Amino acid sequence: MPKVALYDMSGAQIGELELNDSVFGIEPNKSVMYDFVKMQLANKRVGTSSSKTRAEVSGSGKKPWRQKGTGRARVGNRRNPVWTGGGIAFGPRPRDYSYRLPRKVRKLAMKSALSSKVLENNIIVVDQLSFDEPRTKQMVATLQALNSGKKTLVITADGDANITKSARNIPGVKPLRVDYINVYDLLRYDTLLITRDAVAKVEEVYA
Repeated sequence: MPKVALYDMSGAQIGELELNDSVFGIEPNKSVMYDFVKMQLANKRVGTSSSKTRAEVSGSGKKPWRQKGTGRARVGNRRNPVWTGGGIAFGPRPRDYSYRLPRKVRKLAMKSALSSKVLENNIIVVDQLSFDEPRTKQMVATLQALNSGKKTLVITADGDANITKSARNIPGVKPLRVDYINVYDLLRYDTLLITRDAVAKVEEVYA
């Protein structure tokens, strides 16, 4: 089982924590992580881009000139896609981009992302993370004491409001409740800062 150092909020090591091998100790599957991120970004797309066809643009439906005898190209009406102001032939239409990967694939992607953090030594586990009141300055001091790096994902078990408010306006830091942990954020941020209780919840769900 992989072991990581356990820290307190001052940055002092107070022990070690054994992580579940089936969650934090697998060989990361890059292909599956790519598929998951692709799905996640596709699901975020609004899909509202639209253009008007020749049936929807304004303009007369009258034939501009007779079919033959003028020497000009034949034209049905001024709303045809060839003319300026006409409809768009194959333009974008509102659509749903979302899709879902199989449950086992999603689970493997999450395990792979968590295991990659352990392999790269980019995971910091703290015994607990809590403030009496929202204090950004205190959060910055805690992150510096833990050497968290420039881009840090802060995961807490219960989504403590004081932690969220203290961290949300620090550039490069994203606070997240453990229920909303996802592959995209795990890969996007260099360091994973997670509480001991949050680790237990992750292992409970993904083991």
